[in-house]
Amino acid sequence: MPSLTWKVVTDDKKLFVTFDDGPHPTITPWVLQSLRQFNAKATFFCVGDNVRKFPETYDQILAEGHRTGNHTFNHLNGWCTNNSEYFDNIKQASTLIQSDLFRPPYGRITPAQFNHLKKDYRVIMWDILTRDFDKNLNTEMALQYCKEHINPGSVIVFHDSEKAEKNLKILLPAMLSHFHEKGFTFDIL
Repeated sequence: MPSLTWKVVTDDKKLFVTFDDGPHPTITPWVLQSLRQFNAKATFFCVGDNVRKFPETYDQILAEGHRTGNHTFNHLNGWCTNNSEYFDNIKQASTLIQSDLFRPPYGRITPAQFNHLKKDYRVIMWDILTRDFDKNLNTEMALQYCKEHINPGSVIVFHDSEKAEKNLKILLPAMLSHFHEKGFTFDIL
C-alpha cells in the first residue's frame, strides 16, 4: 500500500530509528541511554498493555524528547483480527498513548483497516527491518545489510523487547555509531 509511510522523503542526512513492542522496564532504559550517547531521538511504537504495566518507563521516553506511537493494546495482527476488535484495541491503547502515529504489529494491516485509521493516524511502516527479534540472526550480516541499504530518510525498526534484547544490544550501538560517524542525525517521525 503506497499511501502508508515507508520512508521519509528528505535530502538531509536524517534517519528515523523506531522501536516496537515496548516499553520494557530494563531494555527501554538501556535503549534510551544508547540514544543519548549519539544525541539521537527515536519514535517508540508502544503496546498499550506495556504502557499500563510500566508507566514510568513510558514517561521516561517522553521526558527525554522522543516520540511515541500506538501499536495496539495487545499487539494484534490486523490480518487475523476482525475490524471491530482491532479498532477497539487501538482505541483502548489510545487512552494511554496520545499520538497520531500508528504502526500495525507485524506490519499487517488490511486496506479497510488502513482506510478507517488514516482519518486519525499517520500509519508508519519501514524500509529497514533489522530482524533483531530473530534468535538465529547473524548480527554481522544484519549490520552489513543496514550499512548497505540505509539512506537519508530511512525508517529503521528495532524492538525494545526481551525477544530482541541479545541482538538489539549488538546492532543498535553499532548502527548508531556507524551512521553518526557518516554525519547522519537521528530524528523523530
